[in-house]
Amino acid sequence: MRVHQILKTKQLDEVFTIVPGTKVSAAAEIMAAKRIGAVIISKDGKQPEGILSERDIVRELGRRGTGCITESVESMMTSKLYHCAMDDSADDVLQQMSDHRFRHIPVMHDGEMVGLISIGDVVKARLMELAHENDALQGMIMGH
Repeated sequence: MRVHQILKTKQLDEVFTIVPGTKVSAAAEIMAAKRIGAVIISKDGKQPEGILSERDIVRELGRRGTGCITESVESMMTSKLYHCAMDDSADDVLQQMSDHRFRHIPVMHDGEMVGLISIGDVVKARLMELAHENDALQGMIMGH
């Protein structure tokens, strides 16, 4: 399965972005309201400058205490972003996520961000693919 196929299966295909300078507390409110695990930091919504995840916030709360939620997202966002392309395979994306220990990855096409997929999206797509393969093999064995 390819990334463009994974994007089509997502119930929520909108990428939530926030501009640099946004307070961490506002980012957390957006994540809670939208029930998402990460937001992209971007001036224009097309070029990602960083990503802020639930894990980033919790880690910094544990390190620095609750005062850090009044800081801007740049203080705790991950600025070294990995990304994937529309034609990348689910296996390659899953490997990249596992190797670098992150759960969300921007999808880039022609130099612009066109989506965001989570490790859950990739695993779900991979499980669907395996189920289809299993059904096909069972059909072959049964002579259908």
